[in-house]
Amino acid sequence: MSINAAALVRLLQICSPSLPVGAYSYSQCLEAAMVQGLVHDEASARHWIVDMLDDVVARFEAPMCWRLMQAFSAGDASTIHTLNDCFLAARDTAEFRAETVQMGYSLSKLLQELTPERKDITQIISSLPEVAFPTAFAAACAALNIPSDEALIGLLFSWAENQVIACVKSVPLGQVSGQRLLLSLEPALAAASLTARGLKDDELSNWSPGLSLLSMQHEVQYSRLYRS
Repeated sequence: MSINAAALVRLLQICSPSLPVGAYSYSQCLEAAMVQGLVHDEASARHWIVDMLDDVVARFEAPMCWRLMQAFSAGDASTIHTLNDCFLAARDTAEFRAETVQMGYSLSKLLQELTPERKDITQIISSLPEVAFPTAFAAACAALNIPSDEALIGLLFSWAENQVIACVKSVPLGQVSGQRLLLSLEPALAAASLTARGLKDDELSNWSPGLSLLSMQHEVQYSRLYRS
């Protein structure tokens, strides 16, 4: 069954760049890659984004969010706590951890304001000492009755759009180049969604040492626009 209009509008809202969670202030190491010359034009930007999508996001962040969405749908607070703790523990640099905690906190507070009637969900969120962003996103999807399949695609698209926006501002790329790049990511986003939904628990991995090193270098980078 296709997503209904009301759920689609809610999904577009929580995936919008205008959502006040601070996503625009993070590049997830893209800025460090630009400084080192790894990303310098449209082709290299696409290569970076697709590699990140295939090797990192689709193999850990997205499947973790998928599992959290299932747990919220089932009202399984114990699993939510476990998955949230696991995600936080998997952030292997200070800035990566700070990013997910800050965005998770912001979205959690917004969710409590927008859906005060969903106490079954907001109480679970309130019981977590720190909320990872995928946990808050999954909670928002449950509270707003957004189907998980579409929500996962929305999360992936939102991540990709933020990467492209960073490229447009900082590579820099032109607006048309940025939109062409974003459109070209459609097959990669669809593949990432399938991967995220299909991985077994023992297949999840956030092993990306090169990215971790870039993140640590970015933390002490002399001049930077982004917080990660």
